[in-house]
Amino acid sequence: MTIRLILDMAAQAGAGRTALVPGTGDPVTFGGLAALADAGSALLTRLGGRTLAFIGANSPAVPALLFAAAGAGVPFAPLNYRLADPSLRELIARLDAPVLVTDPSHRVEPPGDAVASFTTREWLDLAADASAAPGPAEASETSPAVLLFTSGTTSAPKCAVLRHSNLLSYVLGTVEFGAAAESDCALLSVPPYHVAGIGAVLTNAYAGRKVAYLADFMPEGWLDAVRTRRVSHAMVVPTMLARIVEHLGDRPADCPSLTSLAYGGARMPLPVLTRALEAFPSTGFVNAYGLTETSSTIAVLGPGDHRAAAASGEPHRLGSAGRLVPGIEAQIRGEDGREAPGGTVGELWVRGPQVSGEYAGLGSVLDADGWFPTRDLARLDEEGYLFLAGRADDTIIRGGENIAPAEIEDVLLLHDAVREAAVVGVADPDWGERLVAVVVPAGPAVPGGEDLGAELRAFVRSRLRGSRTPDEVVFRGELPYTQTGKLLRREIIAALAAGLGSPTHAS
Repeated sequence: MTIRLILDMAAQAGAGRTALVPGTGDPVTFGGLAALADAGSALLTRLGGRTLAFIGANSPAVPALLFAAAGAGVPFAPLNYRLADPSLRELIARLDAPVLVTDPSHRVEPPGDAVASFTTREWLDLAADASAAPGPAEASETSPAVLLFTSGTTSAPKCAVLRHSNLLSYVLGTVEFGAAAESDCALLSVPPYHVAGIGAVLTNAYAGRKVAYLADFMPEGWLDAVRTRRVSHAMVVPTMLARIVEHLGDRPADCPSLTSLAYGGARMPLPVLTRALEAFPSTGFVNAYGLTETSSTIAVLGPGDHRAAAASGEPHRLGSAGRLVPGIEAQIRGEDGREAPGGTVGELWVRGPQVSGEYAGLGSVLDADGWFPTRDLARLDEEGYLFLAGRADDTIIRGGENIAPAEIEDVLLLHDAVREAAVVGVADPDWGERLVAVVVPAGPAVPGGEDLGAELRAFVRSRLRGSRTPDEVVFRGELPYTQTGKLLRREIIAALAAGLGSPTHAS
């Protein structure tokens, strides 16, 4: 059983229902998508490719390629089209006998071991003309289905291996088959090389929901797409939602069709989420927490939790990643590797059939009992709600004390003069590391200069222990993020080492 089963079930249940809504051209039905995937599988089999790689933005080509690869029994490998050509060629060279499909605007000269290279239009035209039906796929549920290169925010990207069993476990365990109304429409604006992009293809197909695409995100374009296409479901990363609410200002979003707005991929600033709940009063918000290695979502904070937390005197509950999805177990472990007492912050380990924990060339990193180390710091409260406290790799050691940057960042973001904030550790001969807060001001300039830096330090000191107070505050016009909203701390540290930014030193 492979993920191709998802498309087959959707096509059998409603072959004439719309599956894909291109930006231009005619909609594609589930029956049409199944036929296109069959032809793509046949073409891939004839070419002899052992991997189907894709470079491009989200479009109807993505599900056609994903299901074609599954039908041919080979893995699908979507690559980050924003990378420079040399970096892309390095990733392609790590794939086994790849057939490469690219958007025309992202065409890359493939390395010599690539089997063939096509544009999306060339591939779809060839697949449409293919006459031979694919033979029986050799893939089983334990075969690799998708290869995803991690974002590499702290190191070189690793190639995560998601097997059919992992992805099927996630979809079948979290989505009701055929539950979508025929009028439902999902807007897909996350990139295909992110696990959320793959998960969206599979979950929407399993639910029977049609998908519209937004290749390039701009807040006004996103809002216009939601309104004109009567989008019912959408997903964004925190940086997208921040830009949407900034664009709206004090105005309501006026998106009555939008019943569900999911977000994830990085920490959501509480002020952004609070404003979004006001701007979208009739929309159900969903915080979906997951990792590439867990085949997408493993914990969910649902709409009811969002509204209850916002209406209560405990808005910090909005910062929760929610409760674990069915089939997922979690442990919080201390530095000694043992399970920590309830409510204690430690490293989050997870286990379940959707958890892969495997990398190409490295093998499995699961422990002997099947637990995966997420490298996320977290705690579980008495009601089973998960609260994240940053990445273990980001921990700053100052004077022998472990400090989680996220704790300080959350406080800085409560200040009206702060739009974005990142806290990093910089080498210090006396303390080992000193705390540097890099702040994007809420206004067009740095209001108050050094006075604002001193004010922010005092603001943090009044809410956290003195050891959590930044030693320096540095102002910048923007912070570096991946396209999926993950903060690139290594670039911040490198910029500080190069002397970039306008520092306000500790007094």
